[in-house]
Amino acid sequence: MLDDSALLVTKQQRIAAWLVHLFTASGAVFGVLCLWAIHEGWYIESFWLMAVAIFIDAVDGTLARRAKTKVAVPKVDGALLDNIVDYFTYVLVPAFFILATDLLPPGWGLVGVTVLVLASAYQFSQSEAKTDDHFFKGFPSYWNIVVFYLFVMQTSVWINLFVILLLALLVFVPIKYVYPSRLEYFSPNRWFRRGMFGATLMWAAATAAMLWMYPDIQPVFVYISIGYAVFYTLASLYRTFVPAEIPDED
Repeated sequence: MLDDSALLVTKQQRIAAWLVHLFTASGAVFGVLCLWAIHEGWYIESFWLMAVAIFIDAVDGTLARRAKTKVAVPKVDGALLDNIVDYFTYVLVPAFFILATDLLPPGWGLVGVTVLVLASAYQFSQSEAKTDDHFFKGFPSYWNIVVFYLFVMQTSVWINLFVILLLALLVFVPIKYVYPSRLEYFSPNRWFRRGMFGATLMWAAATAAMLWMYPDIQPVFVYISIGYAVFYTLASLYRTFVPAEIPDED
């Protein structure tokens, strides 16, 4: 039985909602292209494709809320679609990247990927994977970003294995990680929220610069990118133990 609000939706609103769902689903297309690039050995190009998928994921939620997709297209579960695409692009694609490269010690690639994939399957299937106050609960499976750092920084294969196993373990630790595009409960102060959003944009620009310049990366971009990762972790730990109050109406 249709909700009364669904009967008031215009044709233009339905089209807009379907376009948002199509936009979300397009992330999977870029994921497939990324697999192709990895298979061909075009590793830098594969990271650019991962970046496109991240961008889609970063903005599709905002577009979905503005288009009111739950009302305009009630038979499509946008959250489920988003999770399917995210598991593919954030987990399976970087897992394939690990297997196709020499990021892990000989004989340990399959072990690391198995742990990564299973831990993330648990994380994605949790009803509280995203909390009511818009935080991720447990390490939010940013494996594409992790793989990028391990590849660009050229760290030891044993360090890489340690990092992957540690982060897989942190999936099960109930730390609340900041959701960069949902900052309503990050702080009651709008300037702090804007500062966090601005820092995220600065990280994205610095990380893109690292990828563009590779292998001749300017240290300043590394400092900005890694610095943000540290800041993000500390902010997440702080909000885990000191939750913010309900945000102001501003």
